[in-house]
Amino acid sequence: MEAPAAPHSPADPVSAEITVTSPEQMRELGRRLAKLLRAGDLVMLSGELGAGKTTLTRGLGESLGVRGAVTSPTFVIARVHPSLGDGPPLVHVDAYRLSGGLDEMEDLDLDVSLPESVVVVEWGEGKVEELTDERLQVVIHRAVGDTHDEVRHVTVTGVGPRWAAVDLAVLTA
Repeated sequence: MEAPAAPHSPADPVSAEITVTSPEQMRELGRRLAKLLRAGDLVMLSGELGAGKTTLTRGLGESLGVRGAVTSPTFVIARVHPSLGDGPPLVHVDAYRLSGGLDEMEDLDLDVSLPESVVVVEWGEGKVEELTDERLQVVIHRAVGDTHDEVRHVTVTGVGPRWAAVDLAVLTA
């Protein structure tokens, strides 16, 4: 994995750039990311189909110690994985098939779940930003087309005061 982005001023969003070369490294990135998360955190995942959003979330779930296999919630829209210990539950949402903005997302009661859970939303751009001013945006880029390239370029950006003092450089270790 590569080094983080250059230092930032307190007014700028906090970000890190990471290169991942295998699904196992993507899971490991999720495990590392989970150590930075706490109840009330919203994580938005963006990337092409097959980029590794669910693989990253699987690593999050492993590190958070939640019940149940973390799989893509594409057809059920959302899955709640209760904590097996004293940590927060993981709410895993796939907003791909939801065409509306926050109105449609409100039917999922994410605003109710957010304060006590870690909420991860795949394909949430333009749909869940209004839930909170503080969120972690994870963008995963991969080569598209007929390729077996496993390389992913991941940009993790913290938005809002919650993330201003968080050292995202630990994700590159």
